Amino acid sequence: MSELALLGGKPVRENLFPAYKVIGAEEKEAVSAVVETGILSRYIGAEHPDFMGGPEVNAFEKAWGEACGAKHTVALNSATSGLFAAAGAAGIGPGDEVIVSPYTMMASVTAAIVFNAVPVFADIDADTFCISSETIRPKITPRTKAIIVVHICGQAADMDPIMDLAEEHGLVVIEDCAQCPFATYKGRPVGTLGHMGVFSLNYHKHIHTGEGGTVTTNDDTYAEKIRLIRNHAEAVVGRRGVVDIVNMIGFNFRMGAIEAAIGRCQITKGPDLIDQRQVNVTYLEERLAGVPGLTLPEIGEGNSHVYYIHALTYDAVLTDVPRAVFVEALKAELPPTELREGEGPLIGSGYVRPIYLEPMFQQKTAYGNLGCPFACPHYDGEPDYDKGLCPNVEQAHFETLVTHELMRPPMTESDLDDVCDAFHKVAEHFPALRDHAAKLEK
Repeated sequence: MSELALLGGKPVRENLFPAYKVIGAEEKEAVSAVVETGILSRYIGAEHPDFMGGPEVNAFEKAWGEACGAKHTVALNSATSGLFAAAGAAGIGPGDEVIVSPYTMMASVTAAIVFNAVPVFADIDADTFCISSETIRPKITPRTKAIIVVHICGQAADMDPIMDLAEEHGLVVIEDCAQCPFATYKGRPVGTLGHMGVFSLNYHKHIHTGEGGTVTTNDDTYAEKIRLIRNHAEAVVGRRGVVDIVNMIGFNFRMGAIEAAIGRCQITKGPDLIDQRQVNVTYLEERLAGVPGLTLPEIGEGNSHVYYIHALTYDAVLTDVPRAVFVEALKAELPPTELREGEGPLIGSGYVRPIYLEPMFQQKTAYGNLGCPFACPHYDGEPDYDKGLCPNVEQAHFETLVTHELMRPPMTESDLDDVCDAFHKVAEHFPALRDHAAKLEK
């Protein structure tokens, strides 16, 4: 049994893992065709046929809606813009509270703040890392306007009970689907389960346009409001005869023609790329089953998991090896990925720091220096952002969650074997790691 690389031995693998590259000849051809036209964007921020973005954007929206089973798709320049537009369409405003996940990218939360509403954090489910009806219910107050549900890591939250709860209290539900495009919940596609769904096309997602996003909805009114918010709403509502001008503030959230052309190509690749992730995870989990202290992710009955991240739970009490030391030992056995050499092996402890622990919430300051929206005169609540607010997310982030991205195509079985060999090698050397950890504590 060879010595751990962390302690001076030879690593399991030194050659770089293959890069995840999804842009190919089809995208190059599509971009070239757009460039040849000389028109890279057809938007006009005024009442005009091109207010809707032009044929390339419209064709992409149609294709995305068909792929996701949604009546309406609105293309935007990012999922952040999509979340902001969806929050605006939901009528979120001063004095409102929006229930959100603490374990997500910041934009899922600032979507409420941008309309001067106050985020209220519901704890995550310990198995799925998503918020649930059980964690949401105690957070509902008369001030609650909406729920932003994040389908984290690649699996949908348990949406039926959440939607029942929302209907009971008259709340709008926005799905943040950035990490789970084309995933299903009980056979139904994400992005169609709530009132609106937001997807990301950022470069490190399953498929991408460099930067980009979409909002899906089956509601005509929400769709129209999102389109208005996307493109200088205040400049056109008068001529369009829009009566409800709440949150009709003009932004430029527009997707260009080049991104739309790339997006249409990417949509066709999505199912195969996701299938490859699922096959790879199945292979990994067959070999990782039985590694001491490691629990594999659970998948809800009837759900599909698209594995943006492979999220594992590590029990340091069982192994008597701190998680940080376990992860450090794993990373020492494996190389970085091509094109991401500066990041080291794509293995991490936890995901993102619980959002309520970030300075904005600890200092309760967002707009100006008067503490808005938290101290807004229209708001009569007392937001709680103290450490310990969400025990499950804090335990996951600071103690138990181990993540990796080493299941993405074009990883081969040989590549996956190296990943598994690294896990098993580290587990076989737990006694040496205990000694190493003890020395670090001195």
